[in-house]
Amino acid sequence: MATECATRLRVLRRDEWDRWYDNLVRAFGGVPEPDEEREAWNSLTEVDRSLGVWDGDACVGTAGAFSFRITVPGGGLLPAAGVTMVSVAATHRRRGVLTSMMRRQLDDVRSWGEPLAVLTASEPAIYGRFGYGAAAFELGAEIDTDRSGLTVPAGTDDIRLRYAAPADVLDDCEAVYARLVPGRPGMLARQPGWGRVALIDPESARNGASPLQCVVAERAGEVTGYARYRVKPGWGTGGHEGTVYLSDLAALDPASDAALWRFLFGIDLTSTLVVRERPVDDAWQYLVSDIRRCRPRLRDALYVRLVDVGAALAARIYQTPVDVVMEVADDFCPWNAGRWRLTGDAKGASCERTSDTADLSLSVRELGAVYLGGVPLTGLAAAGRVRELRSGALAQASVAFGSAVAPWLPHGF
Repeated sequence: MATECATRLRVLRRDEWDRWYDNLVRAFGGVPEPDEEREAWNSLTEVDRSLGVWDGDACVGTAGAFSFRITVPGGGLLPAAGVTMVSVAATHRRRGVLTSMMRRQLDDVRSWGEPLAVLTASEPAIYGRFGYGAAAFELGAEIDTDRSGLTVPAGTDDIRLRYAAPADVLDDCEAVYARLVPGRPGMLARQPGWGRVALIDPESARNGASPLQCVVAERAGEVTGYARYRVKPGWGTGGHEGTVYLSDLAALDPASDAALWRFLFGIDLTSTLVVRERPVDDAWQYLVSDIRRCRPRLRDALYVRLVDVGAALAARIYQTPVDVVMEVADDFCPWNAGRWRLTGDAKGASCERTSDTADLSLSVRELGAVYLGGVPLTGLAAAGRVRELRSGALAQASVAFGSAVAPWLPHGF
C-alpha cells in the first residue's frame, strides 16, 4: 500500500515555472529541450490556468490548460481548454495526484464557461476514466516516391511555386491557415505566438536532416498554400536514397494542394516522403497511383471531453434532422449526468434537460468521441459502448452527428 504524503495542489506562480517545467521534462524522460523550445513554451504557458502539486518545495505534479477556440461541425469556434503539460513524478504515482489535478482542472474549466476540454494523450489508456474520448485521428505514411506517382487536377500547372525562408513568409502562411480553420472540425484558431512554434528548428532535433525549408504556392501573386519540410540525404549501392520529412502543408484549393504534393514527390535525390499528422481524408491519397506503396497508418490524435453537455451539443450543427433523448452517464462531472433532449439540423441545435424516456444510453466519453463527427455512434454501439433504447434512434443520431470532412488537429500542444 502506497505511503500517504502531504501534497498541496494550487495554481502556478510565474516564478515557479522553471521548477514546474523541470518536473514535466523529467517525467518525459529527462532529456533537456533546446533553449528556443523551452523559451517558447514558457512564453505560451498561461500560468493562471496551470496547476502544480507540491510536496514541500518539490514540484511533483503539473497540468496546464491553454485557452483555445476549436472548430466544431458547422464552422463555429467554441472555447475549449487545451489540456497540456500533464505529469506526475515517478516518486508520487498511485497517490491520487493525477486525479486531484483532473478534478480541479475540470471544475476550473466549468467555472471559465468553456464547454469543452481537449488534449493529446501520451498514454491513451489514462484519460478515458476522466471522460475523454478519442475524437480525431491522424494519417501517417512513408511514400515510395520512385514507385508511386501522382495524377493532378486541372489548373495545377497554373500554380507558381517559390522557395522562401520560413520566417519571412510566416504571416502569409498563417493567413492561409486562418482561412482553412472554419472548414474542418478540430482545427484550432491560432493565437499570437503559436505560429512560431512550427518554426522551432534546433539542430539537435533534425536527426541528420536539413534545416526547415519552405515552399509557397501562388496564383496571380496571392499565396494559396505552403509546405514546410526537411530533407535527409542518403546514398546506397543503387544510388540516391534521400528522404523528405513533411512538417506542415496547407492549401486553399485542389490545384495548389496538388502542386505542393507534386513538388514534394519530385525533390531531387530523394526516394521517400515521410508524412505524419495529416487528416485521414487528405487529398494526396486520391492522387497517388499506388496507395500500397505509401504504407498508410492511422493514429489517435485529439481527445475531447464535454464539460457542459448542453452547451457543447447546442454549439454545433447536425448533418440531418435529429430529435433524440440521451441518458448520459458522467461520474467524474456529475452535473452532466441525466437525460438530455437534443434537437437540431444543419441550421442549428438545442440541447436541454428532460424527463422524457431515453432513446440512447451512453457515457460522456462516447459523446466526446463522436462530438467532432469523425467517430460513428453505430461503431461505438457495436463495441457495446452505446445502447439503443428506441428502435431507429441509433441510426438517426449516428448520421446526424457525422461530418462532411474528417476532424483534424493540425498541431500538438
